[in-house]
Amino acid sequence: METQVKQGESLTRSAFLLAFDLRKEKLTQQGELGYLLRAAALAELLLAGNLADESGKARALTAPAAEPGSLRAVVWEQISSSPPRSWRRWVQKDTGKAVRVVRDELAAARLISVERRRILLFPIERITPRKAYLSRRLAERVGRAIRGGQPVGHLDEDVRVLAALAAAARLKTVVPSWRETRLLRDRIQRLSAPVEPIATALRKTVEAARSSYGGG
Repeated sequence: METQVKQGESLTRSAFLLAFDLRKEKLTQQGELGYLLRAAALAELLLAGNLADESGKARALTAPAAEPGSLRAVVWEQISSSPPRSWRRWVQKDTGKAVRVVRDELAAARLISVERRRILLFPIERITPRKAYLSRRLAERVGRAIRGGQPVGHLDEDVRVLAALAAAARLKTVVPSWRETRLLRDRIQRLSAPVEPIATALRKTVEAARSSYGGG
């Protein structure tokens, strides 16, 4: 069954597709989507051995074989040209650009459509998936990974990491209620183990953002 965009698809693109609320036919939590995408790019780099965790900071190791202009390449360039900084700083940096980069990749691949218009003087952008089944199947697999039913060690790595990041971001399309999430805390911690510093940075960033605007 095809669940990713294509074989070897990036975590960033999968995370973007996972954020579609198919019932409302729109992206959910758009103000926080950039954090999730940055975290997904960081996770790709960490898992590939391009980055290492050094006392809570991201340290550049070897350059990735990333497509120029991709979010992974953008994030790598930023980290490799800077002294080691906290994972949280890299999750929070240039989030608007992160959304635009991944949006444009998916639009070029004809996996989403982007409609731009103006209402009075305000530009409006409507993004919809062209292949809604990709988002639906991703949501089903990631949701099952979070809720259990299969040992964490038996999950595909992409699903495990997406589940960890979705839980950290409290992504509404796949994460159960806050009360249920607390009951699943141990499983979420196990899911997060390969990318623990990034998942923690993402969770704290989203919590701080919601606290600042009263999002709960």
